[in-house]
Amino acid sequence: MITTEFLSGLDRFNLVMRKRVTSKYAGSRPSLMTGRGAQIKDYRLYAAGDDFRQIDWKVYARTDNLYVKRFEEERNLTVHVILDISSSMAYGRPGKYDFAAMLGIGFAYLAMRGNEKFQYAVFSDNLKVFQPKRGMGHLAGMVELLNSTKPFGKSDFAKAMASYRKILGSRSMLIVVSDFLYDLENIKDGLKVLGNADTKLVQVLDRTERSLGIEGDLKLKDSESGEVMRTYVSAKLKSDYQRQLERHISEIRKAAIPVKASFNVVTTDTPIFDAFYQILR
Repeated sequence: MITTEFLSGLDRFNLVMRKRVTSKYAGSRPSLMTGRGAQIKDYRLYAAGDDFRQIDWKVYARTDNLYVKRFEEERNLTVHVILDISSSMAYGRPGKYDFAAMLGIGFAYLAMRGNEKFQYAVFSDNLKVFQPKRGMGHLAGMVELLNSTKPFGKSDFAKAMASYRKILGSRSMLIVVSDFLYDLENIKDGLKVLGNADTKLVQVLDRTERSLGIEGDLKLKDSESGEVMRTYVSAKLKSDYQRQLERHISEIRKAAIPVKASFNVVTTDTPIFDAFYQILR
């Protein structure tokens, strides 16, 4: 069950979040750009090579001179929370999905407290995006939506990130929460698409996934494919599993370095405040 009682306790992290954002995006002077989502700063005479779409025809009608609009880059940050809702996220007690959702809601709350816009999205085999807004009403809508969502389908991380990249602005922070238990090349492809966006990857695992706590003759069911396999979990199998999982985690961490993304692993038995401290420290 997704709860929100913890949110007020996150206020201690608000300063940390704002300090990180300020240090990353502060510059010696405001940059100028043209395009949607920017505020008009002033006008200047049209010159060869300028985008004719930026000509202000109303000014031309008054002056008989061609002027183009100049825009000042929007200074506000948008925090993007992207949650994996594939079937594998339903595993565990508490479920990985519930824990991931609370992390996502927590980051949205911190954005709201900083008077920043936040946008959230969910993905499995497809991506579903909700428009960016500010305020408690938007946060309440996010909580309601995530509480009514049940994990389903199979993740395609690269496809989801390629779709999401199209809507990113110049000042964006991405929080991607998933178990990342899928093909490494798919993860690498998704990170390449995101480029140098300010990205935080959070891998959520159940404690029994991080440290295999089962043994003996068992039936195991793949939550995404539905395939059932009967096997005997021996001490050697547990050791091999642990080694492969740690290698997978290590490879994700390496893949995050070239795109300057941070990567953290948390388990569902971690207190929520400790998880935020680990991610934001």
